[in-house]
Amino acid sequence: MYQKRLLRARVLEALERRARQFRSRQDTHPFRVPHAPLALDDLVREALADDGGHLDEEDLKARGVISLHWQDGAEWAAWVVSLPSGVHMYCDSDAHETRVLATLKRGSSLEGDHFFLELLAESAGHAFGIEMTGGVPDRIRTPLTDREFLTDVFVEMYEGTEAQAAIHRAEHPPLGGMDFRADVGRWLDRVLASPPHVRPRRRVRRLRDEE
Repeated sequence: MYQKRLLRARVLEALERRARQFRSRQDTHPFRVPHAPLALDDLVREALADDGGHLDEEDLKARGVISLHWQDGAEWAAWVVSLPSGVHMYCDSDAHETRVLATLKRGSSLEGDHFFLELLAESAGHAFGIEMTGGVPDRIRTPLTDREFLTDVFVEMYEGTEAQAAIHRAEHPPLGGMDFRADVGRWLDRVLASPPHVRPRRRVRRLRDEE
């Protein structure tokens, strides 16, 4: 256990150094991003090259943000590494690779995760160098409890895409209207692994809107 802590500290120091090379862009504010997503496994191997050690994703993960699951076994997840300086490093992983997408220095972890999902949805992933494509997930897991916010995220992410038609076909009442947001709400009722308790919440202003 002590050895693993030493290896973890070495990797976090290396990630901290690499994060200083990230740059801010107008379309990603307040996040700083690399030129392209970085393969986390390569960064870990480089940091531990002299030790011959190994760390898994779970050894570095501070918290999960969201994970999407499909019936065919495919999965995609976004999660966070907390660096020693307090910087939040956002990563994603699927069956093929784990990537470093961005860092965020300001704000609480909850606000940061909201900002991340907002920008992910608004840009369909492009702001972070990825593409949110594929069919509608059959199961969603997230620690975020604001149902109104999650509904906004998936409306933004899927509106105008093939996923909108798929959700509408599955959730649209035969005699109802064409309210996509209502369809997304019904869909979330089914697919959220642990449906969050609905409660009023003051919406946090995005840092890039404030500045």
